Amino acid sequence: LIAVVYAAFRSRRAVDPITPQDEDRLRVLLDRNGDRDSLGYFALRREKSVVWSPTGKAAVAYRVVGGVSLASGDPIGDPEAWPGAIEPWLAEAREHGWIPAVMGVSEEGGTVYARHGLDALELGDEAIVETAEFTLDGRAMRTVRQAYNRVKRAGYEVTVRRHADIPDDEMTELLRRADDWRDGETERGFSMALGRLGDPADGQCVMLACRDSGDAPGQGELRAVLSFVPWGPNGLSLDLMRRDRNSENGLMEFMVIELLQRAPKIGITQVSLNFAMFRSVFERGSRLGAGPVLRLWRSLLSFFSRWWQIESLYRANAKYRPIWEPRFMLFEKSSDLLRIGIAAARAEGFLEAPGLPKWMHRSHLGTRR
Repeated sequence: LIAVVYAAFRSRRAVDPITPQDEDRLRVLLDRNGDRDSLGYFALRREKSVVWSPTGKAAVAYRVVGGVSLASGDPIGDPEAWPGAIEPWLAEAREHGWIPAVMGVSEEGGTVYARHGLDALELGDEAIVETAEFTLDGRAMRTVRQAYNRVKRAGYEVTVRRHADIPDDEMTELLRRADDWRDGETERGFSMALGRLGDPADGQCVMLACRDSGDAPGQGELRAVLSFVPWGPNGLSLDLMRRDRNSENGLMEFMVIELLQRAPKIGITQVSLNFAMFRSVFERGSRLGAGPVLRLWRSLLSFFSRWWQIESLYRANAKYRPIWEPRFMLFEKSSDLLRIGIAAARAEGFLEAPGLPKWMHRSHLGTRR
């Protein structure tokens, strides 16, 4: 009886994932309007679903997790057609009893969502570096400059190429090493990660491969990889960063700076780096005259940073002196925030739904890799 009641009243948990035809149509929209949002390319994650406007000029990409219809970033396509995609997405959510929510939306996109009855909550800021204005000169860049020069003197070298220009055998090595360096078995990412490194369809993504000096020139061992997805015709957005834990400290900073210095040669004018949650709290809370509530909130976030990279991500991005662009979460009712937060954590890979122990699954009975 309990099982029947549960099956009858539970919300629909899954929808049809994105089809190849949907992906092709989304790529056409990204070619036309992809420079508007640095997170636009991540709408191509294949576990997402998509709702189209009646004209086909805009779409909302989303995923249903725990009864929450979770969209990410701004709608794809022409901003004038965004309402035509938002309305059917909200209608579908209400039809199936899902809670609508949007993660990582920009101020422009959040304004459009707010016109459809959603409230906004600032999550943090995205670090964007304008390559023409980036420089290592000046006292403020002293620490970064010293780290960069130290790694460079150690003999590390970086290659910057589009995925399509990397030979198949070398790409296989990059994928294998990146998988070995992954922290844990879960592939994290939903709103700001593509989750399929090396896919042939993503040939315009940019790969940075860093090798040490090695025993002879050109024979260095692979130590780290960075992958960026396209952000319109002249921008890049960080997708993945992995490194050998035994490599030189400051290696990631060295690679990012190498990209920023070479960006004009490959036609890149702006680079989106990591997202820093609650960035304004850390910045304002450390200033002279900060109020007791703000200082307490900063201390609480610093405490939780021991387990989650909250403050460290802010510090890691601030050293490049970026432009900070706020990102928001959109929701319908404040009472749904806890459920939305859990759904977002599951979608990003920080939480796993309870299930059978791993030793009970057939796939875990063989020899471990």
